Amino acid sequence: MARYVIGVDIGTMGTKTGIYDEDGRLCGTAYEESKLYYPKPGWVEQINEEIYGSAIRTIRAAMEQGGIDPKHVAAIAFDGQMAGLSTVGEGWSSPTEYDSWLDNRCAAYLPRLKEIESEIIASAGSAPAYNAGPKMLYWKHEHPEIWQKIVKFTQPAAYVAGRLAKLPAEEAFIDRTYLVFSCFGDTRNSRWNEDLIGRFDIDPKKLPRILDPWEVIGKVSRDAAAECGLLEGTPIAAGCGDQAANVLGAGIVDPGSVYDAAGTASIFATVLDGFATDTAYKALMTSSHVVPGLYFAMAYVAGGGLNTRWFRDEFCGPEKSEWTATGRNAYEVLGEFAATVAPGSEKLVFIPHLGGRNTPNDTDMRGAFIGLTWAHRKPHLYRAILESIGYEYALYLQAVRTIAPQTPPKEVISIGGGARSRVFKQIKADILGLPYSSLDREEYGTLGAAIVAGKAAGLFPDMAATAKRFVNRSQEVVEPDRARNQVYRPYVELYEEVMANLKPSFAKLARM
Repeated sequence: MARYVIGVDIGTMGTKTGIYDEDGRLCGTAYEESKLYYPKPGWVEQINEEIYGSAIRTIRAAMEQGGIDPKHVAAIAFDGQMAGLSTVGEGWSSPTEYDSWLDNRCAAYLPRLKEIESEIIASAGSAPAYNAGPKMLYWKHEHPEIWQKIVKFTQPAAYVAGRLAKLPAEEAFIDRTYLVFSCFGDTRNSRWNEDLIGRFDIDPKKLPRILDPWEVIGKVSRDAAAECGLLEGTPIAAGCGDQAANVLGAGIVDPGSVYDAAGTASIFATVLDGFATDTAYKALMTSSHVVPGLYFAMAYVAGGGLNTRWFRDEFCGPEKSEWTATGRNAYEVLGEFAATVAPGSEKLVFIPHLGGRNTPNDTDMRGAFIGLTWAHRKPHLYRAILESIGYEYALYLQAVRTIAPQTPPKEVISIGGGARSRVFKQIKADILGLPYSSLDREEYGTLGAAIVAGKAAGLFPDMAATAKRFVNRSQEVVEPDRARNQVYRPYVELYEEVMANLKPSFAKLARM
């Protein structure tokens, strides 16, 4: 009898459900786009009821699409957005809407947290940004009447899981992979940092219990079963953060392995065999890996992939129409154009932080082309955009080598839309001096969550071995060119220097 596990990814742009069998085959899937609300400038919310509804609907749709008998579903787990904040009140009510990681209303509380930034990084794993710490302080100080109604803080995926199980509010939870974005967590020991909580006068009773991802938090309730098509009593695992699910689902489980998610955001994560934090560069965020004993240090360009879409849409209008009419992929054509330009784009450097820099955090920073001449054409500009991600990754790699010299990065596994571009992979391989491989899948978040569900159900006792079994490397490995790597080294140095020199100008521009 076939047995299935379900992974549900509660993402920023949408909710996706994947149903997998014991061999990792995707047997049913469904997706629903998210609704983001912008009630005031800088505010970004999602409605908890809508998040829950999207999970219920995609589970049912995936079950129907795959023709899955609910009797054969062994367990379900959720992964989701990591840096925002959901709240639970009595009866699993929602005193607030989901306070997105894109929302900056908590900015006034960042300076106080940044006074002890290195201490927070050393404990939680990442610097204060628009994440859970300042968001808690915002609700405490700006809306004391709402603060009183909050029984527990949690995250969207845990909110959905708890509601599916009909948990009492006092049993709200997160798993340990979320602590990296908490400001008040002790990631190494999977607990709350009592000293930091006390210093900021956070009521510890409002903080959720911390679990391992595979711990069963409850079972699908009768009401939820009727809504989503699962059987009442189906086990629900605690789940994990979305990036932790992606790293596991991609089989990135060996120390020194690097994961490059080349999507809307450009995410660079390295697996470590011990907890090490970046208090020098303040770029890396060190999170618990789902696999016990492992961690991963990640950093990202929030709009890395968005920059290529911006260039395509704003600067290639006539060509884009022609490419569409002839059935050509615009990014493939642009990649071919970029390949005609020598490394360094004829002394042109792009700064990719059009919406601010995330790691290290600098909300004032913006984008720029440095070194433009009349000789530069669209291929030069596009190649410079691609190279900028490689330059940023080179700084992340430098930080990784500093905090974990005993775990040198060996290779990069590339996933996401950018993984389809050999030119883009070659540029990054040449800049970093590391080989680039791809995988035979395109969905990793729901697979990672499903592996967690399988662990909870006893199907996958060794999650690392299971993850490796479920993915295959492509035969094509993009090797770095040593000569081009030497060409790129001064560009990496220039890139870092330009950002430092432009920092006061961007700050001044933000105040104008």
